[in-house]
Amino acid sequence: MVPHLVTALTGPINELEQRVLDSMPAIERWFRLEWMEHTPPFYTSVDVRNAGFKLAPVDTKLFPGGWNFLTPAMLPLAVQAAQAAIEKICPEARNLLVIPENHSRNTFYLANVAQLVHIFQMAGLNVRVGSIDPAIKSPKTIELPNGGTVCLEPVVRTKRRLGLKNFDPCTILLNNDLAAGTPGILEDLHEQYLLPPLHAGSSVRRKSNHLHGYEELSKRFGKLLGIDPWLINPMHSKADGVNFAEGMGLDVLTSHVDAMLTKVRRKYKEYGINEKPFVIVKGDASGSGMGVMTVRDVKDLDALGKKPKGKMSSTRTGLEINEVIVQEGVLTNERVHNGVAEPVVYMMDRYVVGGFYRVHAERSPDESLASPGASFVPLAFSESAHLPQPGAKPGASAPNRFYMYGVVGRLAMVAASYEMEATNPDAEVYE
Repeated sequence: MVPHLVTALTGPINELEQRVLDSMPAIERWFRLEWMEHTPPFYTSVDVRNAGFKLAPVDTKLFPGGWNFLTPAMLPLAVQAAQAAIEKICPEARNLLVIPENHSRNTFYLANVAQLVHIFQMAGLNVRVGSIDPAIKSPKTIELPNGGTVCLEPVVRTKRRLGLKNFDPCTILLNNDLAAGTPGILEDLHEQYLLPPLHAGSSVRRKSNHLHGYEELSKRFGKLLGIDPWLINPMHSKADGVNFAEGMGLDVLTSHVDAMLTKVRRKYKEYGINEKPFVIVKGDASGSGMGVMTVRDVKDLDALGKKPKGKMSSTRTGLEINEVIVQEGVLTNERVHNGVAEPVVYMMDRYVVGGFYRVHAERSPDESLASPGASFVPLAFSESAHLPQPGAKPGASAPNRFYMYGVVGRLAMVAASYEMEATNPDAEVYE
């Protein structure tokens, strides 16, 4: 199931690949020790960009959709990981309630929910889908494009618990990123496990916390491998007090963009890279998909002052953006069927379970591909292809390239676990 790739199986990233493969025992031990000290997020997806000269995560989601793009061959891995995750949290678990996003008309999204239900049923749980959408007042069965169905039922809240009529779960799995804020119906559930926790919600979570944690980790990991951490880390800075709707703070943003482009130019010169640097400007708390802009030159920002970009001034839930991340742009050197592509790695508990390529024929290598018009091609994780093959030449082996993607994806997952610990409002503090 290896997709037709123009660049993924060869390329100048070979030196980094060789270093990763040579260090495999040390890398796996490093991850093992991390997970002895820290709790992985319940499930994670990471967008990875392979520029040919660097390989870095550019977005980490803690409420991943898109599970329906995993191939049947990947499901056994997902089921095993689901069993491990549930055993750790609630070994006696019997009932699991999945809470999806409220857009119940999006059948492609609901196909992802149906796949999650399938994975957890195969892991040995009774699974039902409970909607917190006020429009769902009675059970509603929806036909899916793949011929399956998903039944949405209205949730029932008692004083201390959340469930459905005649269904009392011990664990509640959120597949809703709470971008519009935390609904009261999910608060004060002290008797049930709510996964991921409420402070992982998009309206609360700040990308800058995650990127800062990842930067620190990449330094330690770079030391382990003997590499420049820049090769796996997209540099970033945070600009506060920027209001696109009112055109305020654009001078602050301009200075951040200018400084970041200068830093990237310096790195490109150091490594002899003949590419045009660019940065990605996005909201620090913008949920997903909205408020992402590629800036190749400081002059590009002048247009924002004269004519505020609607897509930059608010998130997809209408929340104003006034904290902005300026992130080093990472080109993508991957092509699938002539379209620009980026790998997306899926993890459950601490395990890589699969992934896919996000492909966009109408985008350029320096633009975000997470936009309408994207298509999805399974990654070559089938038949355990993410197990590395020692001895194979760098760049010649798909499994080795995908092992690298899994390493970078897991690094982002460790950073997310640090982030969740640091922002946990209920954390116990020891003096």
